[in-house]
Amino acid sequence: MRTVTLKDAKTNLPRLVEQAASGEPFIIAKDGKPLVRVVPFDAPAPAKTSRIGFLAGSIRIPDDFDRMGSEEIAAAFEGR
Repeated sequence: MRTVTLKDAKTNLPRLVEQAASGEPFIIAKDGKPLVRVVPFDAPAPAKTSRIGFLAGSIRIPDDFDRMGSEEIAAAFEGR
């Protein structure tokens, strides 16, 4: 992907936008650091990976989870 300076983007914006709209995206950089990526509007956004539920089905929580170890915990608090 081509990178243009902010100054060049200001000077040539109409031409650059036309090129991006026709499928040639580019990056605008300032002081050598990328600032923005210009892509066609109807281009699909990059897929974001989601980690929610990635362990679904591989972990089993017992029905008595909220009571597990209650006797040991009570003994520890009571000093037994």
